[in-house]
Amino acid sequence: MPVSMPEPTTYRGRVEEMMRDWPVGLAFVVLLVAALVRGSATYAIGRGARSAAARRSGADRPGPTMARAERLVRRVGPPAVSLGFLTVGLQSAINLSAGAMRMPLSRFAPALVVGATLWATVYTTIGFAVIEAALGRGSWWLLGAVVVVAAVVLAGRALRRRAR
Repeated sequence: MPVSMPEPTTYRGRVEEMMRDWPVGLAFVVLLVAALVRGSATYAIGRGARSAAARRSGADRPGPTMARAERLVRRVGPPAVSLGFLTVGLQSAINLSAGAMRMPLSRFAPALVVGATLWATVYTTIGFAVIEAALGRGSWWLLGAVVVVAAVVLAGRALRRRAR
């Protein structure tokens, strides 16, 4: 009786298996809704804070992170909101600045949807890859690559801060 060899697992086969075994769609929707709510709330807080500051005399100047975010929003506009979702530590400041600068909601909302979708996609794909690797079903090389990239990004940010 001939012995049959199992077929090698292809990348596509692994993705299809993961989609069956894990609630990837649900995770994506939850992350998307969370990003939309957080971005909208931060924008609203920015609008309210600017209105309150305008009503009182001697309003404080924004801090360095807020000042940098305001310059970015003024220079780039709605794409800054979308791309801000791919940054760590600047995303909230950009959304807050967009609200404080009274970016029209008709320009902010589409940028928010694009940015939140990017954010949910990145966190869903990388998040599930890390879970798969941690449970021993995925590639430890992928987990190692994620850790190395994160370390390089954090080290670069620390060096830039120290240089300032």
